[in-house]
Amino acid sequence: MSLLKKSLLDFLIPGGVIFLAALGFLRPHGLPQWVQGPVHAFPLIVLVFGLFFGWYLSSSRLILSLIVLVMVDRSLILSSPADPESSGYVMFAVAALLVPLNLMAVSIIKEETMATWRGLLWLAPTLIQPLFVWWLIQPEQAGIARSLQQPLVPGMRGSWTAIPQLTLLAYAGAVLLIGTRFILRNNPLDSGMFWAVIASFVAFQGYHHGWSPTGFFSTAGLILFVTLVQASHQQIYRDDLTGVPGKLAYDEAVAGLGKKYVLAVVGIDQLKQYGNQHGKPVSEQVLCLVAPKILAAAGAGKVYRLAGEELTVLFPRKAATETLVDLGAIRKVVEETALYLRGRDLVREGTGTKSKDQALTVTVSIGLAEAGGAKSSLDLVTKSAYRALYEAKGEGGNRVKRAAISADVPKAAPAGTGHIVAYSEYEQ
Repeated sequence: MSLLKKSLLDFLIPGGVIFLAALGFLRPHGLPQWVQGPVHAFPLIVLVFGLFFGWYLSSSRLILSLIVLVMVDRSLILSSPADPESSGYVMFAVAALLVPLNLMAVSIIKEETMATWRGLLWLAPTLIQPLFVWWLIQPEQAGIARSLQQPLVPGMRGSWTAIPQLTLLAYAGAVLLIGTRFILRNNPLDSGMFWAVIASFVAFQGYHHGWSPTGFFSTAGLILFVTLVQASHQQIYRDDLTGVPGKLAYDEAVAGLGKKYVLAVVGIDQLKQYGNQHGKPVSEQVLCLVAPKILAAAGAGKVYRLAGEELTVLFPRKAATETLVDLGAIRKVVEETALYLRGRDLVREGTGTKSKDQALTVTVSIGLAEAGGAKSSLDLVTKSAYRALYEAKGEGGNRVKRAAISADVPKAAPAGTGHIVAYSEYEQ
């Protein structure tokens, strides 16, 4: 699977799927009569579970977002925005403006528990906002309220929406900021916030067409809740440095491997060299940039980082000959990766544009071993794969080498040129 395709799936699942389902089911007459009763409990269920898990998982983002969505939903129930000059329309316009601004702010704050002073500091302005809205709807503030509703570009206000242009601009800014954060970080919390912003916009937009805003605000809360659970799962099961599945995920995978499988160990040939020459931050950045490419090119293989500088690839129910295409694809995609060093410790992908940018060559060596015999334990297969890895590096690197299962695993040669990596979790 390519990186682009994987990123697109990460973006659409689960937030986009939940939003599209809401569009189908929450539109007027979108649900069968027998389902409409339980749907009335949907907002309360989302709120209770969201607040509980937000507290349990120390997520100030989820708690603050739910509070904002609930307050805005209640304000729309109290308002009657049919008359643009009425206080109800002012409340609608101000609430619609505050939602994208709040969600944008929540998306960039540091995730932490609400029990800290910083968490309470973020909670205070959130709870004060209803007072701000109440102040704006007073007749004395009609001038300020009217300015929030004025078109930014006269003559461009379309009949397709009752949402003021200033609010449309705020929503566009929120979508752009949060979407950019997802592109840069590929974090489920960012994709969830993106779709929550879209769902809240539909709540306001559909309000004038007879759609229930409560359902779409609840959808936004559900998206944030589900993506928080997804992000928490990734934190537990994924390696912090590279983002690939970590040791806990590996332990669960090997528990159900069976007797037939292939284990491959992938090592970056130059990683030790770059660490010695430029420092650990540079070698870690190289590993971070290369690991997702290995993950995307692994095909039927499952990639894990257990510790150190190597990545482990498991091929359940495969023979060694069946894995050579995927392993060759890993070797090739890394070989074609262009990295450069800017300054002392900044690694970027691509070709450098400044004269002082230093190109960083990256290749990988891969050692693999196949299980299948009665005596081929996981420990023995792993050691044999490491032995093949060291042999591949000793032969110059940038190659795939298969090992015969053997209990005699020689110690790796010391790293002098960057082609031999001396690290192994089996050597103390």
